[in-house]
Amino acid sequence: MPIATGTVELVTDPDDPDAVTVLVNGVPSSYLDLADPTRLVFEYMQQFAAVVDRFDVAGQPLTVVHLGAAGCALARWVHTTRPGSQQIAVELDATLPELVRGWFDLPRSPALRIRSGDARTQLAAMPAGSADVVVRDVFAGDTTPPHVRTLEFTQDVARVLRPGGLYLANCADRPPLTTSRAEVATLAAVFADVAVVAEPALLRGRGYGNVVLAGTDDPTVLASAALDRAIRSLPAPARLLHGDDVRAFRGASPALVDLAPETEAEGADA
Repeated sequence: MPIATGTVELVTDPDDPDAVTVLVNGVPSSYLDLADPTRLVFEYMQQFAAVVDRFDVAGQPLTVVHLGAAGCALARWVHTTRPGSQQIAVELDATLPELVRGWFDLPRSPALRIRSGDARTQLAAMPAGSADVVVRDVFAGDTTPPHVRTLEFTQDVARVLRPGGLYLANCADRPPLTTSRAEVATLAAVFADVAVVAEPALLRGRGYGNVVLAGTDDPTVLASAALDRAIRSLPAPARLLHGDDVRAFRGASPALVDLAPETEAEGADA
């Protein structure tokens, strides 16, 4: 089906009639179990959830901003596991939010508001200290656009977060993980504590996959032994890098900075 930025397709899981994958321009962008919102299949989403599970008080409502929405799988998970949460999902394509509202039983406003527009532009319009968690899952094809990876963008994420809030970012990368290392340097220039989650094989220099980055000024969130156990116990066990391991991973990589002023269009609520 055509959308403003290309095409979207729904593919039913042949092994589960209640499950569907949302393909945007041929790239798997969301997997939703329509019968069970707590089921997250994408491994990086399970890693996101493991961190959020151990953030703040378990089960209490959160205010979450999702930069990159697609089918809103993570927003459905938050809505179910954190009743009373209020969320904003930002999607570049102006057509896709209307389609997913029609296809899926998504929470309604104010539980979940979906806005169309550029992630950085929409973030800049949000009030300071208005979110507990900001999640970046923005892609153009299989690459994160450069303007949502820079120091200036990350500083705006920190502005929108409340004190001690949590930033999660999905970075698709391949060895030697140059992009991920530069993103870690960027987060470390803004947040007091940074962690990296990835599959051991990817960290050892094999394959292509997702690297989850986390940043916060709360020293208790990412240093948790319970978080380390949860990450290692996922269906696809991953490794949590923290402290000295993160510094070694970053190496001498410099922070990413804006090369030119951004000129981006405004979006609208859906």
